[in-house]
Amino acid sequence: MRVTSSKSRNSESFYINQSYIDKNGKNTSRNYRKLGTLKELSEKLGTDRDGVLAWCREECRRETARLKAENETVSISLSPSLPIRKDTGREVYCGELFLDCLLRDMKFKNIFRNIDSRHKYQFNLFNITRDLIAARVICPGSKLSTYATVQKFIEPPKYELEDVYRALSVLAEESDYIQAETYRSSNLIHPRNQTVLYYDCTNYYFEIEQEDEIRRYGKSKENRPNPIIGMGLFMDADGIPLAFDIHPGNQNEQLTLKPLEKKVIRDFDCSKFIYCSDSGLGSEDNKQFNDIEGRAYVITQSLKKMKAEYRDTALNTSQYRALGSRKFIDLKDLDENDPSVFNTIYYKEIPYGSSRLPDQRLIVTYSPKYRAYQEKIRSGQITRACRMIDEKGKIKSGRRNLNDPARFITTTHTDSNGEVTTDSVSIIDQDIIDNEKMYDGYYAVVTDIEADVSEIIAINQRRWEIEECFRIMKTEFKARPIYLSREDHIKAHFLICFLALLVYRLLEAKLGSKYTAENLIDTLGSMRLVDVEGQGYIPAYTRTDLTDDLHSLLGFRTDTQIIRKSKMRSILKQIHDR
Repeated sequence: MRVTSSKSRNSESFYINQSYIDKNGKNTSRNYRKLGTLKELSEKLGTDRDGVLAWCREECRRETARLKAENETVSISLSPSLPIRKDTGREVYCGELFLDCLLRDMKFKNIFRNIDSRHKYQFNLFNITRDLIAARVICPGSKLSTYATVQKFIEPPKYELEDVYRALSVLAEESDYIQAETYRSSNLIHPRNQTVLYYDCTNYYFEIEQEDEIRRYGKSKENRPNPIIGMGLFMDADGIPLAFDIHPGNQNEQLTLKPLEKKVIRDFDCSKFIYCSDSGLGSEDNKQFNDIEGRAYVITQSLKKMKAEYRDTALNTSQYRALGSRKFIDLKDLDENDPSVFNTIYYKEIPYGSSRLPDQRLIVTYSPKYRAYQEKIRSGQITRACRMIDEKGKIKSGRRNLNDPARFITTTHTDSNGEVTTDSVSIIDQDIIDNEKMYDGYYAVVTDIEADVSEIIAINQRRWEIEECFRIMKTEFKARPIYLSREDHIKAHFLICFLALLVYRLLEAKLGSKYTAENLIDTLGSMRLVDVEGQGYIPAYTRTDLTDDLHSLLGFRTDTQIIRKSKMRSILKQIHDR
């Protein structure tokens, strides 16, 4: 390495320049580190140009010595007869380092300085929360198992298990503040796109029998006969979670929107947006609430539940158009075997309204590809329904799921000649099948905005991402089962799951959405190092394009053949101090 300088008309800058061989085997060089301008260094060091140059050369010498020490070959002596230390783990996680980098860039620690000033406790709330978030991503489990997991972090905790449970009470109390502040600070990593806000609800069951104030019997998404708790979640237009709240399991989901949306408007400085949800959350009250003060809505509409006049107009095959075309077509004339037709979306606009909201647009779309998909799914369900009927025409027992192919089965008391019999016989009801087939390929949304149809369709099509958010929390982050009983602890548990989802989504966005959730989360969980006593850490994971991208993105490496202890301390300092 050597010191170089670059002069312009009004200043001179000094650099440490490094020579190296590129991937093509050619000698080249790069500026390894900028030392500063002559003016800055002269004022800092209180010297002239010669003194500045001497200081730069000394810095270059130190940097060269440091790199040489890091890159020197390490010799490790291992004995085939010497046992390893008893009760001492050798494997440590390093995936949390990448998540810590994002929390650092979000200034996450600053949020907890304000919380610390409002409470009196002896533990470090930031460290506990940071560890809980990281563990939820890389190795989710109960709070007890999580405490065991964080013992295997490169920096093991300096708090006790009881401090974790005490921290949960504080996190529950500060949940709204943390959500609002993380929304603002996340803009430092990825500018938030609040032009469209998506809202949806799910619920989580508890393996208990006795309900309480918040864990109540209701309609479980998993059709479980257990008390449940509901969660409402807002997501921005880029698929990144915005805010959440929990509610009793027996509460009508339509009533959960306004309280959380008012909170978003008040605390998030987010007042003008398009509200998008499914028909289950599109009541007249919710529509009207989002038809004022610069807000608008795009909400799915069930054709089956429409008034007959609108439904008949929607299912009438005439007066449809292909997206981007003004020419009217009749769906009956389509050759759906033509690939270009099969992959095209056709639409029809219908004036739509009610006494409270008279000026709405009903946009009905038809997709041959979607029709084929629905037909394939139903065909499989009919096959399963046939298997439910035994040789005597009885429905087999043992079915648990109420929303299953049995909807195609009807019970009759007549024989094949139409004569009434005393015995009941179960058969496949063709009328039910034909009624369902009427709606194949059709989809409808209601909106109050005058945007182009393709834009409205594009807005609605991104609703799948909020479903994926719920799936990630339930499946990848194992938000259930929940081993907590106190309401404040339960709320804190979901706050941790929400923050883990937020950090994951931000990391996903910074990686350009190149990797699936399963791939990214599994990779973070598998990134482990073997601690070689007195020497350093040896990677025990597979290096891939994803691990290369993670290291390149966040500015450090854990995939060298060995990482000296001094280098790891430098990485930790870089993560915590920058």
